[in-house]
Amino acid sequence: MPAIGPIALVTARAARELDEDLAPLLAALKDVGLRPVVVEWDHPAVDWSAFSLALLRSTWDYSSRFDEFLGWLERVGRATTVLNPLQLVRWNVDKHYLGVLEGKGVSIVSSRFVEPGDDAAGALQQFLQQHPGGDLVIKPAIGAGSRDAQRHGRTDYAPMLAHLTRLLEQRRSVLLQPYLDRVDEQGETALIYFEGRYSHAIRKGPLLRRGSAPTRALFAPEIITPRTPGPDEQALAERALAALPFDMPLYARVDLIRAADGAPCVLELELAEPSLFFAYAPGAAARFAEAIGRRVAPA
Repeated sequence: MPAIGPIALVTARAARELDEDLAPLLAALKDVGLRPVVVEWDHPAVDWSAFSLALLRSTWDYSSRFDEFLGWLERVGRATTVLNPLQLVRWNVDKHYLGVLEGKGVSIVSSRFVEPGDDAAGALQQFLQQHPGGDLVIKPAIGAGSRDAQRHGRTDYAPMLAHLTRLLEQRRSVLLQPYLDRVDEQGETALIYFEGRYSHAIRKGPLLRRGSAPTRALFAPEIITPRTPGPDEQALAERALAALPFDMPLYARVDLIRAADGAPCVLELELAEPSLFFAYAPGAAARFAEAIGRRVAPA
């Protein structure tokens, strides 16, 4: 039987010491007889063809180096297998995918995209009229870790217009969403799947505070606890995964939030480099390692 080469757990230099999933995943992969190596995605001396698999784990600086990152993914994809793959990553890092899900009947947080060149003031005023109560969230369509995302009180028109205008002037598409107040009490529910099979879930506390500036760190600090998802949450997460225009990915995280009527809706799909929160679910790292093993086992 041919030998299995090492597996690259791909990170970023700034994230290497921050990714709490790396240590348990390293141990779990070794337990199933694989050889994991933590590698920075932009390290110039890496021979990616030496790896059986390059697993995207914490490339959390990609949003500020987007074109460079996609170019790297294309090159590495010619040298080895990358999971999740380039086509899926390219689709998922741009939040325009929310419109695809909505078009397939998946409930999402109400979303309006504003594009560079659009009338920022007109788009903002129209959105406020369509959503007459509550705060507003403005965030870039391509972003990670809540960077450049901000919650605005609806009467704070000048700051929200300045925020929207700044992002548009950077030639970035922008997403407008109503702030759903239930998150302040209930938080978000993040459901994690390996090969389309449910593994575990966590609760994420509210991240965006009214009047707080966007984080300048690699990601905004999160308050995480274990959570058992409701049957309606699990059903929605699985509908969202079934709606993907791709084969079922190796790993997926579905972030949900409840609307004013209590029904869950999709806030984001995390299919590129999500935290998987192994520490909050015994056996989760082992389940993921077994799924990875099935992808690299020689024929």
